[in-house]
Amino acid sequence: MTSSAAVPGVPDGSSPPLARRLRVLLSAERVVGDLRRYFGINLPPGAAAFTGSRFEHLSGGGDRPEVADRITAEDLVAVQTLSVTVPAPVALNILEGPLGVRLSGLLRDIPRDTDMADAEAADLAPKSPAARAWQLLEDQPDVGWVIAGKLLARKRPRLLPVYDKVVRCALGRPRPSFWLALHAALGADDRALHRRLLALRQNTGVPETVSALRVCDVAVWMGHRAQGHACPR
Repeated sequence: MTSSAAVPGVPDGSSPPLARRLRVLLSAERVVGDLRRYFGINLPPGAAAFTGSRFEHLSGGGDRPEVADRITAEDLVAVQTLSVTVPAPVALNILEGPLGVRLSGLLRDIPRDTDMADAEAADLAPKSPAARAWQLLEDQPDVGWVIAGKLLARKRPRLLPVYDKVVRCALGRPRPSFWLALHAALGADDRALHRRLLALRQNTGVPETVSALRVCDVAVWMGHRAQGHACPR
C-alpha cells in the first residue's frame, strides 16, 4: 500500500516531478521490508539475500582508491550480480586492450567521493567525462545502456545510479536525462530526498557502504517488480 503523505522536508507540489514520484515510492509501507530482504537483514532461516546485495561490496568495491580509475575483472563479475553480463570480447578489450585505457582516462576525471545530491550538474551533463564513458560503453557491441550504466555505477556508486528497464518503467525517461533529473530531485528542498534515503539506510540496517543512490535503486526496483508491472523493452 502506498501512502500519498509527504515525506518530512519535501513540500507537496513544489519539487521536480521526479522528486514527487520518488517521494511516493519511498513512502510505501513495504520499502523497509524490501530493503532488508534484498540485503539479507534479519531474514528467516533458509532465506537468502539477493545476489545484487554483493554488487557494491564484492572485492571491497569498485571505487576503492587502488582500482577506482580502472575496470577490473571483479567489476565485470559484480555486474553479473545484477543479472547482466559484459560480452567476452568487450570484457577482454576493457581488461587488456585500448578500450580499458580510454575508460581509465575518463574515470580519472569523474569524482569518486561525491554524492549525486552534492555534485555539480556539469559532472553529469552530456559532455561530462561520466557521460562520455557511458556513451563509449553503450556503443560497444551487445552492451547497450543498461550494462553501461551498471558498470559505471559499480565504479562511482555515490555519483552514478543503476538505471535498468524496471527502474525506467517505474520512473520513466525524464528529460534531458535521467541523471540530471535525478540530480535535481535529490538536491531539491535542501536535499530532502537524499536525507530520506540516508534515513532509510540507517533504519533498515543497510551498511553505510551502500550509497544513497543504491538504496533508491533497490527500493524502486523491489517495489515496482513486486507490483507485477509489464515493463516495455
